[in-house]
Amino acid sequence: MLARGFSRYLYTKLERYMYRPGFGGYLLAGLLLPFSLLYTLAAVLKRAFSTPKEMGIPIISIGNLTLGGSGKTPLTIALASPVKHSAIVLRGYKRHSKGMRIVSHWGKITCNVQESGDEAMLYAKMLPNALVIVSEDRIRGILKAKELGAKAVFLDDGFGKASIKKFDILIRPTPPPPLPFCLPSGPYREPFWAYRYADIVIEEGKDFVRKVHVENPTSAMVLVTAIANPERLNPFLPTNLVASYTFPDHYMYTKKELSILLERHQATSLLVTHKDAVKLEGLDLPLSLLELTLSVSPSLHNSITTYLHQYSAQTAKN
Repeated sequence: MLARGFSRYLYTKLERYMYRPGFGGYLLAGLLLPFSLLYTLAAVLKRAFSTPKEMGIPIISIGNLTLGGSGKTPLTIALASPVKHSAIVLRGYKRHSKGMRIVSHWGKITCNVQESGDEAMLYAKMLPNALVIVSEDRIRGILKAKELGAKAVFLDDGFGKASIKKFDILIRPTPPPPLPFCLPSGPYREPFWAYRYADIVIEEGKDFVRKVHVENPTSAMVLVTAIANPERLNPFLPTNLVASYTFPDHYMYTKKELSILLERHQATSLLVTHKDAVKLEGLDLPLSLLELTLSVSPSLHNSITTYLHQYSAQTAKN
């Protein structure tokens, strides 16, 4: 319990440094700049010496340049939903398994959330007609999806995989992070000018809009969430929260710690996101759900349709 508490404290400090730095944060960022320059050089060289490999299947990547949440998962769900015979391939961050796992075989869920990770299980629940595969080796995951009959692959957080030929959609965070540097001085995983390598750069509010409502609201709710950059939930929170608790991204809750929070605040339910909810199934706790849907611009849907048609036409020509 102590180690989990320290991990949560450290994660909170790191997020504050990356996205809401005070004077000390800016000072630390300056001191770490030499390391950031080395990181940037490595990232630039990696991309420069990568040759994109054609995988024999259309691949759409939804990614971002920075650490933290930007809406990739709900956007991928919204974009993949209308595409028939689609597969989702992702790393499966913080799962308690290694190697490749088929999480959902066209709607049949084949493992638990500890083995799949929370995001993969969310995809499996929200896309019942899709394949969902987790694999640290994305190429292996893509080939498996192709073998199992997928006609298109959506890569979650695949922009950095420059060795794979794909259609890259990058989400630009709004507002942009205050520290415009690569790790460790800032949250960028590649320098900010890497936006030029994307096929499309999109922004929330312009290309997609979140819509949130509370399912099963109760009179005294405690917000419990383990998502990156949880402050983005603030505009959508109800006014009758009795307390809020944030945990590190992908955190696996225990029933005991959540029961303590309910009792401490005499709460009638836990308010959670979909990503949290998939980890709480079977714990028999009272839940209220922040139901999130995305309204995606027609032009963004059209860009994917166009890419798929062009890919199909090019394949037929060859």
